[in-house]
Amino acid sequence: MTKFNCTQTAGFGNGLAGHVLLQPCSEQWKKKYLHVNLKTPYRGRYVDIGTVVGESDKIWTLSLNQESPQVPIVLLHGLGAGVALWVLNLDSLAKQRPVHAIDLLGFGRSSRPVFSKKAEEAENQLVRSVEEWRKEMQLDNFVLLGHSMGGFIAASYAIQYPERVKHLILADPWGFPERPTDVVNKSQAPLWLKAIAYMVQPLNPLWAVRFAGPFGQWLIETTRPDIVRKFSPFLQDEPTIISQYIHQCNVQTPSGESAFHAMMHGFGWAKNPIIKRIDQLDHKIPVTLLYGSRSWVDNTAGETIKRVRSSSYVNVQIITGAGHHVYLDKSEIFNKYVLEACKIIDQHSKLTQPGNLNPGSKLICEEKNRSDEEVDASTKVSDKAIDVDKSKLS
Repeated sequence: MTKFNCTQTAGFGNGLAGHVLLQPCSEQWKKKYLHVNLKTPYRGRYVDIGTVVGESDKIWTLSLNQESPQVPIVLLHGLGAGVALWVLNLDSLAKQRPVHAIDLLGFGRSSRPVFSKKAEEAENQLVRSVEEWRKEMQLDNFVLLGHSMGGFIAASYAIQYPERVKHLILADPWGFPERPTDVVNKSQAPLWLKAIAYMVQPLNPLWAVRFAGPFGQWLIETTRPDIVRKFSPFLQDEPTIISQYIHQCNVQTPSGESAFHAMMHGFGWAKNPIIKRIDQLDHKIPVTLLYGSRSWVDNTAGETIKRVRSSSYVNVQIITGAGHHVYLDKSEIFNKYVLEACKIIDQHSKLTQPGNLNPGSKLICEEKNRSDEEVDASTKVSDKAIDVDKSKLS
């Protein structure tokens, strides 16, 4: 496996051009972040997906353990994020299989084309970009894991391209439940705050970061100190490099962010919620949902999915103490659940047969026990640290 080729352009923005303040090729980035914290050799590259939205769209891709014959796992990040935020998960997941983390089109270092302002078309453009990326990567099928908005896109992709998805893993997914009709009336916010919220509705969600100009990084550190703290044990010499990374991801043209704005119905809901079409998902595709107990995301959709897909494998886990960024807050527990989901697919082709799709079936329980025994010591956690809500298991 080759390390990142530092002769490649490492800019942000549209195509290969843009800001280079936080280049992955720079000594600062390699020594203080990916190179130091990743033990697994990795390769970073642009994957040209052709004309999907723009004239020549490119997807920034980080790949690990590509030599493994196991089914690969593909990671889709959430709004305003990028591949680097998976750093606490990559090594663990890559021990057993190929891992590909991408900057979704319109985010991070990927191209930033102009998306449709129509919700359905913007969603389909993002889904098509993932499919064209798959073709260029020559992946037949894979485990698809999406966080937040990435979970929304992952579910939509699985519905449209079921033959490509071996297991759908949704981490605190956005855009699943329908928006309550009385959500505005229930709000306890003062009138002046509601007025401000109404005035900024036409703006993209992260407009303030760009409006702040050179103070954007400070704004991120002030409003989201929790994210910086999550990485501080790994970046003791320079903990602010994460806020710098997030700032650089979002200070550019808000292309993907505009697509999200087109799809959203109020920040917390989607105009075309997944729950209204989850019945279109192939019953043979296993689904694992991982929620944070302290997250703002409504996790009741998980129970609805179990009810709608009663003859299919649906495993819902609520992880105690984790917020919306469940993959960061409780990374070891998160990694363990993901590895369990992948292991089931690796060892049991009979999974999709009737009677074996229920998480409580003998086949699944045997594999889960075997996975618990074989999981690497670095990913093991005490039983007390895991919130297994037995009422949520079939």
